[in-house]
Amino acid sequence: MTQPRPRGGLSATQRRMIAGGSIGTLMEYYDYYLYGLASAAVFPAVFFPQDDKVVAQLSSFATFAVGFFLRPVGGFIFGYIGDRLGRKTALMVTVIGMGIATAAIGLIPPEGSIGILAPLLLLFFRMCQGFFVGGEMGGAATMVVEHAPAGRHGLYGALLIAGAGVANVLSAGLMAGLGLGPESWFMTWGWRIPFLVAALLAVVAIVLRRRLEESAEFVETRSTQLRAGVKNRPIVEAFRHPKNAILGILIGLPQSIAGYVVLTFGVAYLVNSKSIPPWEGFAGTMIVGILQIFVAPAYGALSDRIGRRTVYIAGCIGFAVLVWPAFLLFGTSNLWLIWLGMVVGFVIPGVAMQGTLQTMLVEMFDPEARTTGVNVGYQISNTLGGGLAPFICTALVAVAGGQIWPVVVYSAAICAVGAIATAAASISTDGRRLHRLAGVDDEAGAAATTGASAG
Repeated sequence: MTQPRPRGGLSATQRRMIAGGSIGTLMEYYDYYLYGLASAAVFPAVFFPQDDKVVAQLSSFATFAVGFFLRPVGGFIFGYIGDRLGRKTALMVTVIGMGIATAAIGLIPPEGSIGILAPLLLLFFRMCQGFFVGGEMGGAATMVVEHAPAGRHGLYGALLIAGAGVANVLSAGLMAGLGLGPESWFMTWGWRIPFLVAALLAVVAIVLRRRLEESAEFVETRSTQLRAGVKNRPIVEAFRHPKNAILGILIGLPQSIAGYVVLTFGVAYLVNSKSIPPWEGFAGTMIVGILQIFVAPAYGALSDRIGRRTVYIAGCIGFAVLVWPAFLLFGTSNLWLIWLGMVVGFVIPGVAMQGTLQTMLVEMFDPEARTTGVNVGYQISNTLGGGLAPFICTALVAVAGGQIWPVVVYSAAICAVGAIATAAASISTDGRRLHRLAGVDDEAGAAATTGASAG
């Protein structure tokens, strides 16, 4: 059995591993927040010009959703690579692929120049983006948590979401700043610049990740398997005890919709229904990102003290309760109250969920299937939840004649599912295995399930 690492400060290796893991998550969220903002306020006019604004918006959000359908595919493939060949190999490939796909979107000519080829290219690169992003969180979360000191997994795992806050600031800040210029220039050239910046971020990530090392936990598990002549089958191992694999998907649903309901759909709602200039929504998202940088580690540290399960369930309940006040604030059309609505609807409850989910998922799987297990829960829940959320919310509001209450009901139902699943999950916070290592007897290092902490 792998012994828990001692508490204390981070070594140089630990700092390098956590930084290398976090930079890719920053890129993941940068790419997805950026695409979400553009699909809400730019792509309908550039790639889907329609007389009917609702049809154009639905078309744009449809491409947003399609990218999510490739995430589970990438999650399975890169999870397999990460658990068989090492986390570093998977993380290097994903970050390169994400950078290329996102930058390519910024180079697509508008529909008015190349016709139907424009939205088709957008769809293709969005699918590529989804495929590579699908392998990112599992590898990054596993790398960071496995290298974090014992008793501080929540704090350091939450740094991945603090990185998402940085991504929020970068993506929304660039879009807001460029959107302050002439509208014709922004809709023609300005929006493309943030997408091209993704290539630069990819270069930075590659430099940081070249020095990644596998954790002692992973190396020990693989060595035990090799000595016993056991072939590692990550996908089989992830589902050999299917309870956590299935619950991981359900647990991830509430956090997956939180940002996309309040921020992505919220911006579209403000632009289309309240005639708010896009930059105001982008600026609000940037404010959210700044707060997220500090709030996420605070929630992570809190989860180390009172348990991941408690913090996450509180976030589920909070989002179900606060999404309605958030949209009431949006309805005032007052800039300051709109920004307050984004904080109330996402920062308070949403970051509580996002700041603890990835650590909790890592602690729900043993090392030989951990990257795959995290990817299964995180990516499938994001596909079923986050990927479809803006499209579903737009359709619900259209059917309800512009009323927002169906979005509130939809959000509350998802939160109920997530809270119940979280309560039922098995979580190990002390480094002990949840299940014995397949094909290896207990004397060779496999541990019984007893002693696994309830988290």
